Amino acid sequence: MSERKRYSDEELEEFRAIINEKIKLARRDYDAMMRQITNADGNDVDDTQPTYKALEEGSMAQSKEELMQLAYRQQKFIQGLEAALLRIENKTYGIDRITGELIPKERLRAVPHATLSVSSKMQQVKK
Repeated sequence: MSERKRYSDEELEEFRAIINEKIKLARRDYDAMMRQITNADGNDVDDTQPTYKALEEGSMAQSKEELMQLAYRQQKFIQGLEAALLRIENKTYGIDRITGELIPKERLRAVPHATLSVSSKMQQVKK
């Protein structure tokens, strides 16, 4: 039996559905983070106690910075998922970019934007 070189169209459609759902959730989370960063959901009531306000602003600045880092990571995740959709369109989805072999379905279901199998990833880490 010859080894398959790509996933079938039906399998690709299954992965497309998984990816589209993950994109929908990731965009929802990203939008929520951006609303929090820009204080779009805030009620903008000024604090009348300056001592607490200074402490709160320092804490808010740190939280905003952390949120911005999370938002950036979320944006990269969305871009990775969108790139995976392109690979589905090109019928190159699920192919290990180092070995050219199929990445196991279990890995793709867990990490749908993966371009490496676990063994290739481990080899890359060792280098």
